[in-house]
Amino acid sequence: MASSSSSNMYWTKKKGAVAVSPAPPLMTVDEYFTETPETVKPMELIFGTLRVAESPTPRHQMAVADLFRALDSHVRARQLGQVWVAPLDVVLDEEQALIVQPDLFFISNDRAWIVRDRVRGAPDLAIEVLSPHPRIGTTTERIDWFARYGIRECWLVHQDTVSIEVLRFADGRVASRRRFTRRQPVVSAVLPEFGSSLDGMLNVYPDPPPAGRKLFADG
Repeated sequence: MASSSSSNMYWTKKKGAVAVSPAPPLMTVDEYFTETPETVKPMELIFGTLRVAESPTPRHQMAVADLFRALDSHVRARQLGQVWVAPLDVVLDEEQALIVQPDLFFISNDRAWIVRDRVRGAPDLAIEVLSPHPRIGTTTERIDWFARYGIRECWLVHQDTVSIEVLRFADGRVASRRRFTRRQPVVSAVLPEFGSSLDGMLNVYPDPPPAGRKLFADG
């Protein structure tokens, strides 16, 4: 679905020709929740425009599952809050109709009030698994939204290079950005005692394994 920000028209292809057609009407948050079907496919509302992607790959979901287990264990042991996993809608801006589905996110006890009938507000931490791109949209626009709407920190997990970037936000912008290799402990301002590395969290090869190698690590 391609829309124009400067007009109510969008481009379509019909029988090999390009035509201009009226753009689909923008959707409100209430319409998104009441009129879209329940699905496990990635689906977001970006300033009133619905975006839907194909289901994620096994490789992507294995990384998400491993990260969830590591983070959830850390958070539960210290009673810090709650780790959530997609598909779960996060309403960042109800008036502007901005709803995202980060791969994982953490909400601290201090911000538990944003979890109501939906998650309405900014989590403390959002995590995106890139393979090498987000499931929906671009990395740049997601970083901008996370910073602008009050998320404190974002982790970008790069499966192709087996590395992780930690972005800290302040005053609506990126305040710091640091990359950690697969064996380096992750340093987080949101979870200062975490300290695990990607090798300590992920039990999956960055690419399909060579012949004779297992997809899953032993143990």
